[in-house]
Amino acid sequence: MLVLGIETSCDETGVALYHTQRGLLSHALYSQTEMHGEYGGVVPELASRDHIRRVLPLISHTLDEAGFELRDLGAIAYTQGPGLAGALLVGASIAAALGFSLEIPVLGVHHLEGHLLSPLLSTPAPVFPFVALLVSGGHTQLMEVNGLGQYRLLGETVDDAAGEAFDKTAKLLGLGYPGGPALSKLADEFSRSGQPARFQLPRPMLHSGNFNFSFSGLKTAVLTLVNKQEMTQQIRGAIAYAFQEAVVDVLTEKSLSALAKTGLTQLVVAGGVGANRQLRSNLRYKAEKIGATVFYPELEFCTDNGAMIAFAGAMRLQSSEMSRQKLDNRFTVNARWDLEMQEMAPKS
Repeated sequence: MLVLGIETSCDETGVALYHTQRGLLSHALYSQTEMHGEYGGVVPELASRDHIRRVLPLISHTLDEAGFELRDLGAIAYTQGPGLAGALLVGASIAAALGFSLEIPVLGVHHLEGHLLSPLLSTPAPVFPFVALLVSGGHTQLMEVNGLGQYRLLGETVDDAAGEAFDKTAKLLGLGYPGGPALSKLADEFSRSGQPARFQLPRPMLHSGNFNFSFSGLKTAVLTLVNKQEMTQQIRGAIAYAFQEAVVDVLTEKSLSALAKTGLTQLVVAGGVGANRQLRSNLRYKAEKIGATVFYPELEFCTDNGAMIAFAGAMRLQSSEMSRQKLDNRFTVNARWDLEMQEMAPKS
């Protein structure tokens, strides 16, 4: 079966084609970073309008690249939530319209499930069961994954997610938007310079005895530090390095504790922060010491993308009788949607 995946949850328009026997055939992504950079953050209305402009040309491009036409599609998967309501509606409405006209099934996919399953597109790939660290946008969660749709929340952030903390701290350092990648780059440059660490920041909830996270206080600690310093590029680098080390330490220790608690030996790391080189290095080194293995999606699939939605949709379709169900052109989106509760979402 040939599955078209459409991702429009926030500020990236992603489209992909996944074949249930041949694998990922083609994918395309358009990022709105430059447009939102003028405002210092995502403007929901502008994001929705841009998705409208981009998604149909991206679908045509992806089909052409793979050598297929619309009539060859067997199903369509789209991001149903969570995300920006207006942006989600763009992908949902286009998916529903195409599905209705082509008389093929349309399936709403949970955005975080897409991220969680994206490492399965790589080689080597993890096998169920495993622990997943989801660090995507406004989400930082640890999940025990026993199979498709079998997710148990172990812990999550009680305030700012790791990605949000990266962006807010970058803004405090005057690094602009998007801040997370810029802060990581600055921290890496400081690390390679060979200079000794100048600042020590707290590791929030590191010894809380559970798997929850908190990064709001860390951001406040950075603000206090910034207000006490005469900001130079060297000082910015030292603060960025200290901040990144604190976040990486917390994410690493909590993830390893989750492995120990569950007795599992596979850790999947997915989402934008999963591309952080220091996090990858730290996790790999410490996981090897306890006999565990860490899996990541390819770097191009760490950010929001259509490939993960097409793949998750294909897995869902293969595990259900949906392809035989009566066609229904109704659709809905879920701007707020817990991954554990996705089975309770309205059917597309």
